[in-house]
Amino acid sequence: MDFCIPAGWDRTKLDVLKAAEFGIVSDRERQAFAKAITACLASPDPELRDGIAYEALMTMLRAKQLSAETMKALLVDLTAKLEGPERDGFVQPFAALALSEVARADRVEAFLTEGELIALLVDAQRWFINVKDYRGFDEKEGWRHGVAHGADLLMQLALNPRIDAEGLRVIVSAVGVQVAPKGHAYVFGESERLARPVLFAAARGAMDDAKWTEWLKAIATPPEGVEPYREAWLAWRHNTTALLQALYVNVTLGEDKADDVMLPGLEAALKEMP
Repeated sequence: MDFCIPAGWDRTKLDVLKAAEFGIVSDRERQAFAKAITACLASPDPELRDGIAYEALMTMLRAKQLSAETMKALLVDLTAKLEGPERDGFVQPFAALALSEVARADRVEAFLTEGELIALLVDAQRWFINVKDYRGFDEKEGWRHGVAHGADLLMQLALNPRIDAEGLRVIVSAVGVQVAPKGHAYVFGESERLARPVLFAAARGAMDDAKWTEWLKAIATPPEGVEPYREAWLAWRHNTTALLQALYVNVTLGEDKADDVMLPGLEAALKEMP
């Protein structure tokens, strides 16, 4: 039995609710459900955690079915979960993923004050740069994927027109911390997810071409104290190349010319990669 299930619900009723695309007619019941179901983001059951709790929140937020009061309550709850105990490693990544939907809702139709939005950016950045659990998918336990989920949150913030150039640079700097964690090689598409907030930050004028060249050169510089062609060095090269290539492909093949500001730095960084 999973004790995270909200009062008045059981697993059978939740499965029926999912089949009905999480449609709850009563507004009062819907708001209460949304605030309660966040507890299941920590569930060890991937179907309950991902397939019901996260999907319910995503569906209701994207359909604009939640009040500003409920969405602000979700912001407080989910941000606290980022700072709370990690337990089995599920709650923080899924809190970040659910927060990305809250951030998206504010981007589409602002409900947060400027102070609340900046606080979300600060909290997201602080949590993201300190992620140390790099597990991705497990056949029995499902996803954790902290880096990718955190990148999704940063992406939604990078897209928000109320985040200024200084905030965009905070996002880019945070991504830089997780490009190549020491000794770990990404295998679950993390580099592509990390590229997204960077691309949107570039398109929105986070930095000029000289600053992008400087940032990309730093990314492409091998870490000190890591012996070339050993496992940690190869992991660094794998991760860094994956990010640079993801950025380069999107910049050169994408239709948005605003991110072309990165192109000189990308070409130089790729040529300099060992």
